[in-house]
Amino acid sequence: MVSPPDEVRRHVSHPIDIHVGARMRLRRRFLGMSQTKLADAIGITFQQVQKFERGLSRIAASRLHDVSRALDVPVSFFFDALPAEAGGLAVDSRGTEEAEARNNLQPSEMHGRETLDLVRAYYALADPEVRKRILELVRSLAPAA
Repeated sequence: MVSPPDEVRRHVSHPIDIHVGARMRLRRRFLGMSQTKLADAIGITFQQVQKFERGLSRIAASRLHDVSRALDVPVSFFFDALPAEAGGLAVDSRGTEEAEARNNLQPSEMHGRETLDLVRAYYALADPEVRKRILELVRSLAPAA
């Protein structure tokens, strides 16, 4: 069987690269930081940040260290919640959202602007008792699981 030419081959990303990129995007958006601002902080272009966040490019260890410092998280943050089965799977990176759902890497709802705004506002509340009461209110409004 003859292999298709390079321009026809589909780019296949490793699930760990997709997971690390998703965690990078999650933290950046949580901080309200633009891709351009992150890129400037670590000395790359915003297009490269986009490739990292989609899992299209692998992040070298030294670059991941730079990203962790810019986003004020330990390097281990990018590997949190990594499913055990991610080690041997590969997925088509053109459908990153679908791939994440298929491989249970990160629910897309966790990446939504509304979710991040809600979490930011929640933690901006100084009084822990007020936060607790708001959490109880939200739980009371949510349908029973």
